[in-house]
Amino acid sequence: MLDRWLQRQWFEQRRPSPALWLLLPLNWLFVILSWLKRRQTQAQRLPVPVVVVGNITVGGAGKTPLTIALAQQLRAYGWKPGIVSRGYGGTAALPRPVHADSPPDEVGDEPILLARRSGAPVWVGRNRAAAAQALLAAHPEVNVVLCDDGLQHYRLGRDVELAVFDGRGAGNGWRLPIGPLRESLRRLGLVDAIICNGQPDRRLPAGIPRFEMRLQAGLFYRLDERGETCSAADLAGKKLHALAGIGDPGRFFRTLESLGLRFEAHPFADHHAYSFADLAFARDGILLMTEKDAVKCAGLVAGETWVLPVEAELSPALVELILEKLRGRQAA
Repeated sequence: MLDRWLQRQWFEQRRPSPALWLLLPLNWLFVILSWLKRRQTQAQRLPVPVVVVGNITVGGAGKTPLTIALAQQLRAYGWKPGIVSRGYGGTAALPRPVHADSPPDEVGDEPILLARRSGAPVWVGRNRAAAAQALLAAHPEVNVVLCDDGLQHYRLGRDVELAVFDGRGAGNGWRLPIGPLRESLRRLGLVDAIICNGQPDRRLPAGIPRFEMRLQAGLFYRLDERGETCSAADLAGKKLHALAGIGDPGRFFRTLESLGLRFEAHPFADHHAYSFADLAFARDGILLMTEKDAVKCAGLVAGETWVLPVEAELSPALVELILEKLRGRQAA
């Protein structure tokens, strides 16, 4: 409940509500600690170039689909990418590899999706630099590392920084906990490109290369039976429940509406750890969910359940910008 309330305050209100002003001392503390952390952190450079995909807001904005698409694009140009991630929601403290069937409570939900969809080796760890070093030791063929959600992890040196925003933009523009920003908007002056997954926020700085990213929905596939697929037309007119535990659940619901589906929406907090009780509502109908949620819901639902995958469509100019940066690192 608190999470949903904060999301509404951060992203749906132009100014912080009076209740949020009570958090001003925590806001000052967060700003000071963030500044100290960055000043005192020594970046560790890897023997291969690093591309960081992140954002300065809390919650998802499309970083994982972007990372998957970049891994696929780089491979098409002859690169051999590997991926590191924090593994948010997992319990693994030390670096460890992630496989398609890894337990999500140990490695997190997004890394499993990365392992299933990217075709690249994936490692997780709280220390992304250590995770990347472990990945390179296990996979010496890897010649570029993608870091999913690592913009504020300054221990990992980087050659390219990409900041992702969805249609919610920078919200009310305040730093945590009064607003959704991990860092100020001035931080964007240091990134190599801004990726907009939705309507761009007018407050984003000019002069930084900006690219549009679109998430294209594919065919639904049956949970636990990935060989069976169906279209939205096959589901139309049926009693549908839609579940989403992502940064912006409304984005998934809007996608379903754009496909012409009518359903009962069930939003959950990002990275929610589902239980049987959480999914009891779906017993009288068909359940629809995101791929990220499907990672954690396999085995928890007994009824008919369909998963909607999405693919990130990238601008060729963005891919060329990244390739240019990587070639520059090689030449150096």
